[in-house]
Amino acid sequence: MAIRLSDETSQRLISSIKRYVSENTEEEIGELKARMMLDFFLEEIGPSIYNKAIADAQAHMHDRVGDLDGSCYEPEFGYWKR
Repeated sequence: MAIRLSDETSQRLISSIKRYVSENTEEEIGELKARMMLDFFLEEIGPSIYNKAIADAQAHMHDRVGDLDGSCYEPEFGYWKR
């Protein structure tokens, strides 16, 4: 599954990459190199981050579903116990 970003998000990320390189390496890179870096990150690193996010969401949902018995339970046949 390829990670697709909106044009606006891509442009903001490219600007961020250019700024990061400029401030941390004292070199300037152009739009093309920044876009190539972004494409690399999305292809190589993106799936690992995506998979971790999905696993975290599944674990959270599993915990919430497991808690249904405790949070949504109503005692039955309690009328005559009054």
